[in-house]
Amino acid sequence: MKKFLAFLVPLMSFSLTALPTIGGGRQVGDGNLAEVGLGVMPAPPAKAAAATLTMAELTSGIIACTSSGSYSLTTMTGTEIDAALVSAKVGSCFDLAINHASSTNVVTLAGGTGVTVVGLATVTGITSGSFRFRKTGTATWSVYRI
Repeated sequence: MKKFLAFLVPLMSFSLTALPTIGGGRQVGDGNLAEVGLGVMPAPPAKAAAATLTMAELTSGIIACTSSGSYSLTTMTGTEIDAALVSAKVGSCFDLAINHASSTNVVTLAGGTGVTVVGLATVTGITSGSFRFRKTGTATWSVYRI
């Protein structure tokens, strides 16, 4: 009995924290269905010339582009993306939007080795393009224009 009580004493001082019910928190059950889910987003990375995108840029959600000429943004290789996203399995995905604020010229999304861009890869002036990256195998990703 003493061993059992010794086991319970630390548990009795343990306090459970309730899940938040306001301010974008998550709640078990069906509460707060109409509440807006808020997230945190740093300022999007900015590009004005050709570059190979880093993993932080690829997964930032948005890349803000300006230009005085047309250029390409190239993804990392499939091997590099796999190394950065170690828990990704076939079918795992993430999205990226390219916002092109210049009135002329074209920004093109190009795939690094093992990354295939499917569909229209160009983003013309004063538009944006949304892309979904999907893991299709070891060191291989497809990027779909959505």
